[in-house]
Amino acid sequence: MDLEQALQTFLEESRELLDEMESILLDVEAEQTSAEQLNALFRTMHTIKGSAGLFGLETIVSFAHQAENLLDQLRDGKLALDDELVGLLLRCHDHVKLLIQALTANEALEPLRDEALEAALLGYLAVPQAMQPERHHEDPKPAASQRERWLLSLRFGPDVLRSGLDPSSFIRYLATLGEVEQIHAISCRLPAGADFDAEGNYLRFELLYQSDIDEQSLSEVFEFVREDSELFIWPLKIAAAHLHEACASATPDEAAEVERAWHQMGALGQAFPLENPAAAPDPLLEHPLATPDDEPSLAKPSPAGRADIQAEPAPAADARGGRGGESRFIKVEAGKLDSLINLIGELVIAGAAANLIARRSQQTQLVEATLSIANLIEQIRAGTLSMRMVQIGEIFHRFPRVVRDVSRELGKEIQLRIVGAETELDKSMVEKLGDPLLHIVRNAIDHGIEPPPVRVAGGKPAQGNLWLNAYHESGSVVIEVADDGGGLSRERILAKARQRGLLGEDEEPPDSAVFQQIFEAGFSTAEQVTNLSGRGVGMDVVKRGIEQLHGNIEIDSEAGRGTTFRIRLPLTLAIIDGFLVEVAGSTFVLPLETVIECIELPSGLPENGVHDCINLRGELLPLLHLDHFFELTPTVAARRNVVVSQYGDRKAGLVVDALQGEFQTVIKPLGALFSTLKAISGSTILGTGEVALILDVPALIQHACRKESERFALPPRADAARPGSPLQGSTP
Repeated sequence: MDLEQALQTFLEESRELLDEMESILLDVEAEQTSAEQLNALFRTMHTIKGSAGLFGLETIVSFAHQAENLLDQLRDGKLALDDELVGLLLRCHDHVKLLIQALTANEALEPLRDEALEAALLGYLAVPQAMQPERHHEDPKPAASQRERWLLSLRFGPDVLRSGLDPSSFIRYLATLGEVEQIHAISCRLPAGADFDAEGNYLRFELLYQSDIDEQSLSEVFEFVREDSELFIWPLKIAAAHLHEACASATPDEAAEVERAWHQMGALGQAFPLENPAAAPDPLLEHPLATPDDEPSLAKPSPAGRADIQAEPAPAADARGGRGGESRFIKVEAGKLDSLINLIGELVIAGAAANLIARRSQQTQLVEATLSIANLIEQIRAGTLSMRMVQIGEIFHRFPRVVRDVSRELGKEIQLRIVGAETELDKSMVEKLGDPLLHIVRNAIDHGIEPPPVRVAGGKPAQGNLWLNAYHESGSVVIEVADDGGGLSRERILAKARQRGLLGEDEEPPDSAVFQQIFEAGFSTAEQVTNLSGRGVGMDVVKRGIEQLHGNIEIDSEAGRGTTFRIRLPLTLAIIDGFLVEVAGSTFVLPLETVIECIELPSGLPENGVHDCINLRGELLPLLHLDHFFELTPTVAARRNVVVSQYGDRKAGLVVDALQGEFQTVIKPLGALFSTLKAISGSTILGTGEVALILDVPALIQHACRKESERFALPPRADAARPGSPLQGSTP
């Protein structure tokens, strides 16, 4: 096994373990601590310590060992997990995470030592036993008489030393989990003369071992050396039935030595003296093994891919023969997946071109063949895109710690509630959502939720509530951040906007337009500047970040009741199902998920402006004539069509000249020159090789609804009654 690959595995698994540790510590604050949670906390730090020891990372090993000792006392009931201790363990989590990040960046670890934190740990460990609170552990360690005795037959691969792994370190690690009673080292096919390789491994080990750990944990010890190794584990009492398996690939001399060792350990009946003193175990190996304080521990990786080593009662097999139970998941480098999706995008374009040529040829068989290929391409596309979908809980689960720390800094009591963490979104979008959500959550804690005395005086519970919610709606993903605080002050925001010239003195915009002012750069109504907020920095960045993901953000707020920030995002930014329309001789693409229906444009409607509306089955539907909107030269068409589109709870009709049908659309980003366009979200390549623009339907619907609302809502001006006035007759 490549040592660099093993190190990357260690770093990734350490991050996962630290996430698990943080989640447990935040959970136990709200619930009664269980023995299972305490054991999980101990295993987290114990595993990181052991894995770090494998790579000689003494800084991580020494600190993790101190934290492990504290957690050991905690699970044994010698300490109680109170609020202060949770805070200390969270600091330990942060410190180990910092060390892992430094190791990932190839930075030195020793300068990062936190002596104050180490002193705090030692202070807990030095508390006299009589002064420590009494706790009864629900899962006491088994007595020695309850421990299982195991026979381990370990034949490490010939390149184990060359890969940087020391077989003896595995045995030292076993000693930290139980007691190694006997070790027998047997030379395997030892060559003579020039054929001897000083970096090769020619030893196998037969061990008699006693421990209270289960066979699963025992198997995980050898995760890093399962390749090219023969590793067997059996309970001692049934090992005799498997002697032939242990010797299946051994030479006759080696098999005789293995049988002699098993007799010596009592696996084949009563032990007897060795006839050949030269075959006795190496005295260095028989010496008492080092304790965890003397030697770095060995890695005990996480359960992923654990079944290569055989342990009864599972069916015995050679570790090289594959896993006893295949893992349901594999890890793929993100860059490889992105490259695959790009290639599939090009395949979609090439398939569209082939289908166009086939239809022009009017050869039925060729058309059918290209349609079959297109169907397969669509299935491949859908399957590949699903691989990039990850649960948004990956982000949501960062926030319990943020809420805990920030609320305590501000002296507030806040309960975070997460709903819809299983909602899936494109991985590239999830990674970019972290900062915008962080800004919104911090502002909700600082500005939104009142201090406990204010809440109590207003008839509310002292503890505030903050919700993170995600769900699918109309082909989009909706993410909500809601609080039950004091709500936004329309009057203060409106006054500030007028002061800065963002709104006119006589304007009375709706609440939604007023609340959108907080996204202006430098806009803040905070009376005090803190280290969290009040400088007007952040909310404009939030909106810009959401718009870069082709999404939008809305605000609902009610004074005294709370505020909800609602973010709408497309499911993916790679390949979508599109709907082609023709406007003034140009082709545009609408995301198919936003299209509800298509109807013929009623005759007799005035076309002297961009906006008008129709009655769609009793519903007022604003219309947007795309040729007028984009200032294209109108063409004469026998009939025109309305594409009824919806985004969220808003609808609008987009007037087009012709409908061209569905089209698999590969999204190509626009250059920096077009970055300020609000109605265009990207481009694609058609089967003809032409470029078609992808319309930003949410922006178009918002524009149509806003303009039509203003048109009907504004009172008539003094010149409204003059003949020829554009406002004449516009009010109902």
